[in-house]
Amino acid sequence: MVCCRNVDMFLYPYDILRLKSSLNINSQEFMENFTRIVRGLENPYFPSVMLRLTEDEPKSCPFLEKSGCGVYMDRPSACRTYPLERGVDRTPEKRMSKDFYFMTSHDYCHGHQEEKSFTVKKWIRNQRLDDYNLMNDLWAEVDTVFADNPWAGEGSGGPKQQIAFTACYDIDNFRLMVAKHDLLERFIVSRDQKRRINESDTELLKFAFEWVKNFLGAPSSLLKK
Repeated sequence: MVCCRNVDMFLYPYDILRLKSSLNINSQEFMENFTRIVRGLENPYFPSVMLRLTEDEPKSCPFLEKSGCGVYMDRPSACRTYPLERGVDRTPEKRMSKDFYFMTSHDYCHGHQEEKSFTVKKWIRNQRLDDYNLMNDLWAEVDTVFADNPWAGEGSGGPKQQIAFTACYDIDNFRLMVAKHDLLERFIVSRDQKRRINESDTELLKFAFEWVKNFLGAPSSLLKK
């Protein structure tokens, strides 16, 4: 399990949603106990979230157990994708995007020695990556809005950024915000969509992404009443 030690792993909003559900804790508790906030590398205008490793010498993943991964069914997208790395080529003028993959190779990964082989499509299916890729693509659209520095004049960590961060990474507190401010009633949302949002954190996160774009004045699928 060398690959589960001393690794810099970024967590995306859907990763956190799945992990906190797997651990049966709320999103705020997960963020406080298992993550650290760092300055964004590709996007300097919005912080990134990284997995907090244990403080022992191996600097292990906090979910690594003697028998293996303790959150295997809900492990992050980076773990699922490895040994591939995913990239997305977006061509706005053609209104299309295409994902592509790179193969990585590390001596400590014994998986490279396995006789069984996979095509990229079979690996995606085998690792159940479709939902992760979909949600990460939706997140990338929001992160692109952040990269335009919509907080100009307010600065990093200001009120708008804190609200946006909560909506994207703290889904349980965002659900409270939705209820407190009747956010679902301010937009044209079908009865069926409201039901799905109320029942599913995943559907709520999709709404959160669109709401954040609307909140910051970016193009969004949400229409105000």
